[in-house]
Amino acid sequence: MTGSIPIEITENGCAYNTRPDPDGRIRDDARIAYLRSHLKELHRAIKDGVPVRAYHLWSLLDNFEWAEGYAQRFGIVFVDFEQGQKRMIKDSGHWYAQVAATNQVS
Repeated sequence: MTGSIPIEITENGCAYNTRPDPDGRIRDDARIAYLRSHLKELHRAIKDGVPVRAYHLWSLLDNFEWAEGYAQRFGIVFVDFEQGQKRMIKDSGHWYAQVAATNQVS
């Protein structure tokens, strides 16, 4: 179904509590799969004529959530709250950067 009023997806994301492995890499394949499936459906909706104006991934950084505190991690960048808030890009962050750079979902 198409419409004339543009829509904006203001928050889309998921919480996975994946932590760095011994090599310091954050392998969050479940988040990548989640985002890939949603972006493919978003692409299909646009092709079908849905007037999507914008899409915003939630969230860039792991952060404090009112309902969950620091227990859930929503970001594509890991924030180490115990070690001075050091930041590390998760695999999903590298994947999403590629999506943004190429305008293609791989």
